[in-house]
Amino acid sequence: MFPSLFSSRATATLILGVALSAAGHAVEEQGELPLDELRTFADVYNQIRQGYVEEIDDSTLLEYAIQGMLMGLDPHSVYLNSDDYENLQDNTSGEFTGLGLEVGMEDGYVKIIAPIDGSPAAAAGLQSGDLIIKLGKTPVKGMTLNEAIEIMRGPKGTEIELTIGRPGESQPFEVTLVRDIIRVASVRERWLEPGYGYIRIAQFQKDTGSDVRKSLDKLMQEQKLKGLVLDLRNNPGGILRASVDVAGMFMNGGTIVYTKGRLANADLTYDADEGDVTSGVPLIVLINQGSASASEIVAGALQDHGRAVIMGTNSFGKGSVQTIMPISESRAVKLTTALYFTPNGRSIQAEGIEPDIHVERAQVTAYDTSKRITESDLSGRLDNAGGNDNGDTEKHRELSSKLLSSDNQLYEALTLLKGINILGMREKKNQPEEAGKS
Repeated sequence: MFPSLFSSRATATLILGVALSAAGHAVEEQGELPLDELRTFADVYNQIRQGYVEEIDDSTLLEYAIQGMLMGLDPHSVYLNSDDYENLQDNTSGEFTGLGLEVGMEDGYVKIIAPIDGSPAAAAGLQSGDLIIKLGKTPVKGMTLNEAIEIMRGPKGTEIELTIGRPGESQPFEVTLVRDIIRVASVRERWLEPGYGYIRIAQFQKDTGSDVRKSLDKLMQEQKLKGLVLDLRNNPGGILRASVDVAGMFMNGGTIVYTKGRLANADLTYDADEGDVTSGVPLIVLINQGSASASEIVAGALQDHGRAVIMGTNSFGKGSVQTIMPISESRAVKLTTALYFTPNGRSIQAEGIEPDIHVERAQVTAYDTSKRITESDLSGRLDNAGGNDNGDTEKHRELSSKLLSSDNQLYEALTLLKGINILGMREKKNQPEEAGKS
């Protein structure tokens, strides 16, 4: 079609084939191809092919072109070669070798969405919002996200130095991490206090829904559940279906999330089954800036249905859906194909979930009241007529004090759960008995 631009008819056919494939939807919807732009593309391709200082084969050059198209869309649309696709499978299965970071791109730098629990990155104190400026001595600027991830991955026990830029700090700093096998424990549970359970979801993997159900069953079999904290802080998301399964456990039917896009199969609605497995126990969901994607689906659904109190700080704001589109047996494109919306029609994209109760993470130290004198310290005091044993009370106070200093957000969540239960018991106690029927 453009004989002056190509050294062979085969190369021209290849270029036009790629262009036609990329513009397939434009042909169907608009009825014509942007011929001027295709001529420009073909011209630039030929100039690089013939004049670049080093010879580049056609396959590599076309792969660069595909990567370039995707980089111009959004941070989550990427080209996946065979290694990238394998890494994607590792992330959803829950085990890989690396640093333990969920990352994205921002202004040409790698941005940390969240460190993974128990990983070298978490141990080094890396935080959501940090920017990776250099990998070793190599600037990140100009790399693709996949290239940066490939450098951060590596054999267990090997070191890599990261240069980090942190919002609010004037100078970047360096940190050396040792690569390790990252086993993402998707779900874990424990008791905060008798009757008050805690479930932490680190990432939404393929088995997360069933794992949460097992954790709930374990807690409820051990003792009566008065309240539950669902911790989604620094959870970067994962599989959409898993988030639907988790949110649905705490709902008695209704819409969890729906998606909208341009493809025929992009408009989907996900509903919860009837029956809240916890029978409506008070629920607090903790989120922060590192809570993204699937985490925001869960928080948004429970918030819209009034099923949980959302506490913490604003979430990340990733409200888009990516679809894996194979282009050969070993390559694929991860393309953003839809936006998701909460049951009330809210888009989370670039906004995030706003908590019902805003609580910043802070270092809190309780006052030392051990030296204060009370009635019980006075000589000749009268003892309590009830003869109450305060041993359990003192134990709970000690546990609460430790929780306050280690995790003030979780402390506030537990305090709110206690308050909800106290009010519930008082309301039940003060309700008049139903009059007898004759």
